[in-house]
Amino acid sequence: MSEEGLFSPVTVLKNVGAKRAALYEKLGIRTVGDLLRFYPRTYLDYTSPLPAAECPEEESCVIKGVVVRRFPPAPIRKGLVLYKLLANDGVSNFQVTIFNNEYAYYGMKAGEEYVFAGRFSKSGGRLQLAMSSYIEEKDAGVLRPVYNLTEGLSNGMVSSNMAEAVSRFAELLSDPMPREILREKELCQLRYAIENIHFPQGKEAYDIARRRLVFEEFFTLSLGLIRLRGRERSATAVRLSKVDLSPFETSLPFSLTGAQKKAINEILADMQKPYPMNRLLQGDVGSGKTMVAAAAAYATAKNGFQTAIMAPTEILAGQHAATFGKVLEPLGVRVCLLTGSLTPKQKAERKAAIAAGEFDVIAGTHALVQQSTEFCSLGLVVTDEQHRFGVEQRRLLAGKGDSPHSLVMSATPIPRTLALILYGDLDISVLDELPKGRQPVETLVIHSDKRERALHFIQEHLTEGEQAYIVCPLVEDSDSELLAATQYQERLARQLPGCTVGLLHGRMKPAEKDAVMTDFKANRIQLLVSTTVVEVGVDVPNATIMMVENAERFGLAQLHQLRGRVGRGKRRSYCILVSDNESEENRRRLSVMKNTSDGFVIAREDLKLRGSGDFFGNRQHGMPALAIADLLEDKDLFTEAQTTARTLLRTDPELKAPGHEAIGAVLTALFDQNKDGWN
Repeated sequence: MSEEGLFSPVTVLKNVGAKRAALYEKLGIRTVGDLLRFYPRTYLDYTSPLPAAECPEEESCVIKGVVVRRFPPAPIRKGLVLYKLLANDGVSNFQVTIFNNEYAYYGMKAGEEYVFAGRFSKSGGRLQLAMSSYIEEKDAGVLRPVYNLTEGLSNGMVSSNMAEAVSRFAELLSDPMPREILREKELCQLRYAIENIHFPQGKEAYDIARRRLVFEEFFTLSLGLIRLRGRERSATAVRLSKVDLSPFETSLPFSLTGAQKKAINEILADMQKPYPMNRLLQGDVGSGKTMVAAAAAYATAKNGFQTAIMAPTEILAGQHAATFGKVLEPLGVRVCLLTGSLTPKQKAERKAAIAAGEFDVIAGTHALVQQSTEFCSLGLVVTDEQHRFGVEQRRLLAGKGDSPHSLVMSATPIPRTLALILYGDLDISVLDELPKGRQPVETLVIHSDKRERALHFIQEHLTEGEQAYIVCPLVEDSDSELLAATQYQERLARQLPGCTVGLLHGRMKPAEKDAVMTDFKANRIQLLVSTTVVEVGVDVPNATIMMVENAERFGLAQLHQLRGRVGRGKRRSYCILVSDNESEENRRRLSVMKNTSDGFVIAREDLKLRGSGDFFGNRQHGMPALAIADLLEDKDLFTEAQTTARTLLRTDPELKAPGHEAIGAVLTALFDQNKDGWN
């Protein structure tokens, strides 16, 4: 058997035909090597069963007991049979309920002892366990893996396939980690780690395996971020002199928050240094990032340099141009807008004026990075909603000047460790304080049977001149029960004849999306049915209601971003989350949304509930997904891995030294898979 075996399709495994292979592909698993690196989500801990009387209600538990008797099967409806057993743990009787698993029911014998896993409850004094799995007592004392699944793929299927993959192919794994780092950090070999992450020989073996794999993941990621996204400490010609900001501050119709003042001071201090600033400005929706950027642009203009602000959409670029113009033009700072929708003549005139230095602040879209766009003296580059741009776009814009300063704005509040991973070597400023007077958005959680009441509530507010969003997870109808945006919009247009109902989704052309948002902002559209593309921040102060269908399909951070689209005016605003999912996890998630409006708290809870690997969804940030590391639990290990990566790159920046080629090859592979985000 050769190493090519790791690249063999999963169909080389028993019971994996085309149908199961297609299910694996939905999880990103195509080869045996992919499967081996598909780590368990959690484990069933059969090592420490609890007595039934001590199990917490409505939680997953493990109970050891002897089967006392079997009750007759009870067909509930077509295709569903309920099986029940009576068991005893030595102290108490408890009932075991088995859904549609004839094999398990008949496989367990009266008088034999088993270890049961499932959700525990008490009803009328009766102890009950809705069984998810079981093992014979003689096999107890182990940790059994539980994997993230897709419909049609059971945990038993994955475990069986994984056991074969580990047995046949684990020996083919070549360890990419440099030997000196394995020795220094006392890390186990890769083969041992893979074997014991899937089928731990015990808790100690599991801990050893996990520590190795987490360190490797953080180490590799840190190498990539430092090498491929790390800033260059080259000298800059844009070294600002100290500027008196009092004219800027006194011109504002409101007072800056303490967090805004702190961020402005950090930015201006950076811009007075001899090398380019690379700073992330992150803050909650409505925390005032734009005013911080405006202060930086004011200081830049007073030093004779230009500021470029790149936004992901024309309407957002226009919004920035209007906001910056309102604040800065009375102070003598000239602002303009450069977008692709200008006529050729307008673009040529605007570009000539920018090149001649007639404008100090230029807001725009991708038109800013076109070869024909030249700046007179570019000093500061501001990118909004950072995750919507590839690194290459930002690099091209920075190349329009002589090592200009860079300010990246993000409205996604995230823990500091995560920010360090996402943004590499960027310094971080945090706006964790909302301006005074901003009203919190009242959040309601409802079932779909209350949808019509919610729509009536929305209609009442529309008749009073307000506007609303309804967000759906899908664009078009499918076999799924999820509401499709297009069909929803058509239905509402019929249901609300006196209301103008618009539609916005990601498959529309940019010009079409901008036209819809322009009409919504101008109140020519009263109710906007949209997919999540609406989360990118256009201010519509008149929008007071956000209703999100199938809220369980969204991450907490995403729900918070969506909720931030309302509550931007003086009127009371609402966010209505529609979900029929009664799982414990979903109830916890939506409870967090209902009870807090602090984006940083929500982000931490999101990480706890979903895990780091799933935090970004579809790799929208371009970084490789975390497969096993937890950014909250493993933050100390991240710091250690990052320090180790820096030390290695100082001695071998190209990773060409003997023993370093393998980790270099891993980096290259990651780079190839994430070109948009790793340029």
